[in-house]
Amino acid sequence: MKAMQVQMNALDHKVEHDISLVRKEFDEKFERKEAEVDLKLKALHVRSDAFEKFMDGFGSKSLLSKEEFSEFFEEFKKTRKGDNTEVKVDDIRNYAREDVLKEIEKHAADGLGMVDYALVSGGARVVKHSEPYGGKNGGSASWLMQRNRVSAEAERMIRPSFGEPGQCFAIKGGSGFVEIKLRTAIVPEAVTLEHIAKSVAYDRSSAPKHCRVSGWLQTFPEIATEKIFLLTEFTYDLEKSNAQTYKVKSAASNLVDVIRLDFTSNHGSASHTCIYRLRVHGHEPSPVPALEIQS
Repeated sequence: MKAMQVQMNALDHKVEHDISLVRKEFDEKFERKEAEVDLKLKALHVRSDAFEKFMDGFGSKSLLSKEEFSEFFEEFKKTRKGDNTEVKVDDIRNYAREDVLKEIEKHAADGLGMVDYALVSGGARVVKHSEPYGGKNGGSASWLMQRNRVSAEAERMIRPSFGEPGQCFAIKGGSGFVEIKLRTAIVPEAVTLEHIAKSVAYDRSSAPKHCRVSGWLQTFPEIATEKIFLLTEFTYDLEKSNAQTYKVKSAASNLVDVIRLDFTSNHGSASHTCIYRLRVHGHEPSPVPALEIQS
């Protein structure tokens, strides 16, 4: 019994010693981890302060607010699709660069990202218009004698002007019209009227104001006689974007290949009205109307 008691005491001492060693090792590891976590928290705090200063600097330059950056970052996170790896500054930079390039590409694609069926380089042409401004055609009497003539300057309103003042088609007076043959027959969806931007304009009183756009199908008389459809009516607003898009009325789902813009007033000019650019958007029908003609 005494021998057993001695062995039990020795075992107790050994267990206590081993436990003491384990506890000491654990305490040392915990202290190291605690110090490591503390350093990381301090580093995070420093980065947070730096980020706050960075964002404040952006705000002072009126480039990007904290709220705008938050929205941008939320969009960025959506692109990661469950990727939980550490977010790097370069990742954000690359995403921002791609986003900017997309906007540049959209602007390069004619600014709106919508097909323009009234574009002269695509095959559209001006077929009729009211009297042009400038006296280059010999005055009103001469113009009345040549009313089927199309001014060489009329083409300006169906090609990009790149925002240059004066690169427009000027019509005499505060009311008038233009007719454009589209590159092909389409189901119209919207029209865009563009004037010179406020930031570079000398005078914007020549901008059209109250406008009406109509259309009809001329190419396939077998399908429809030239019945005129009202596409849209609108007021061009000088306080909005210089390129303003107006949706076609839902009832106007017919095919058209000629459109007519009538304006009954402008923004103050008594001498002339300038049309910088008129665009027509929509989609080509399927099947092609020619199939219906053959039947």
